[in-house]
This record gives sequence, structure tokens and C-alpha cells, in this order.
Amino acid sequence: MSRTHITPRRLGTSLTTAVAAVLLGAGPAVAHVEVEADTAQALAENVTLTFDAESESDTAGITELRVVLPQGLTPADVTYGKGPKGWSFSRGADGYTVKGPAVAAGEGAEYSVIVRQLPRAGELAFKTLQIYSDGRIDRWIELGDSGSGSGHGHGNSAPVLKLAPAPGAATTNPTPTASAPSEPTPTAPTPTAPTPTAPTPAAPTPTSTATAAASDGDDGMSAGAWAGIAAAALVAVAAAYALRRRSGAR
Repeated sequence: MSRTHITPRRLGTSLTTAVAAVLLGAGPAVAHVEVEADTAQALAENVTLTFDAESESDTAGITELRVVLPQGLTPADVTYGKGPKGWSFSRGADGYTVKGPAVAAGEGAEYSVIVRQLPRAGELAFKTLQIYSDGRIDRWIELGDSGSGSGHGHGNSAPVLKLAPAPGAATTNPTPTASAPSEPTPTAPTPTAPTPTAPTPAAPTPTSTATAAASDGDDGMSAGAWAGIAAAALVAVAAAYALRRRSGAR
């Protein structure tokens, strides 16, 4: 039966290989993307977010970072701050992209953006695709505990920004509330000027025919005059009648 003698040199080589295997296996879990804020508080305005994407490659440099924004933020809420020399910023349907000439192999890419207002939330996760000059893509997209184990995620957790609670008095996009109708102020009635009306003529007091005739002045005769005329007429008629009877008797 043959025996294998382990020499110090062979033992050292085995240990080196084992350590290298462990480090290579742990590589994806060590590198990551970090995010910080100058004001990490819900509802804070004009907040600068700084991202630091560490490199996992010793042969290719990072050329592009694509970010999916968390719920509560839209691409229109984000503007570019600064980044690697020659890099540019563009918005997409659900996030934004910063890209440009490759940074040096093995070095991370740091950039910043400015957010108009952070949403009301406890934390914000920024799923990120990290692309290299040789086409390699690191996917920092795992949420919660899904990236802590082995498998597809390889521990590639998305960068998460934890937020302090919003101030009690702060509100986002306040909804106008209908105010109670104000009670009308009583006003004194405006006096209305009376409309002038023509005086109503008084009804004439009934009078006898003789009185009415007497009031006609110079154009009419008094009652005594009429009575005298009537008497004279009666006398004349009586005289004429008597004269005719006398003539007939002869």
C-alpha cells in the first residue's frame, strides 16, 4: 500500500488554492453599490443622492449605470449632479442612465443626482445595472433578503437609502379642502326714494241743480230770477185763458 507524503510545499500550494477559491466565490457579495443622501428624511426637498458603484473587474472599466427608481419617484423628479469625466445623464420610462467613457479597470464609478422631493417612505431601493466596457453586467437588483443566499442573486442587493420620518407638519401635494361657506354679513336695507304720484282729485260734493247753476257766476242766473220768470209765465197764461173765455161769452 503506497503512502502519499504531504510536503510543506504541497501543503502551502493547497492552502493558497483554497483561499483563492473562497475569495473568488465571495467576490460578488463583497462588491456593491452604495447610496447616501445629504438629507435622508422623508419629504425632504432638493436632496442630493450620491451613488458609489464598486468594480468587480480587474480587466474592464465601468461605462454605464442604469437605475430603476423606487415607487414615489419619477424620472422628472431627478436631475444630474456630477459624475466621472465625460459622463452624461438621460431619463428613461422608469428611471435614468448615467454613462460615458470607461473608468479605470478595478476602480469604482461615483456620481450624484438631485431629487426634487423624497416620497413619504421608510426606505428607498434603487435597482441598478452596472455595465462594463467588455459587456459584463452586474445586476444589483435584489430586494430584502432575496439577495442574501446563493443562487441567481449572488447577494446582489439593490442599494437602499433608509429615511427618517417626515416632520409631523409636512405634507406632500396637499389636497385642497373645501372651506365652510362664510356667513353673510347683514347689511342695512337701502332706502328707496318714493315715486311721486299725481294727487287724486277729490270727488265733488253733490249739490242741487239750483246751487250748481248759482255757482256758475256771470254766465248763469240765480234761483230767484228763474222763479220770477216762471211766475210771470204763469200769470201770462192765466191772463190769456181769461181773455179767451170773455171773448167767447160775447
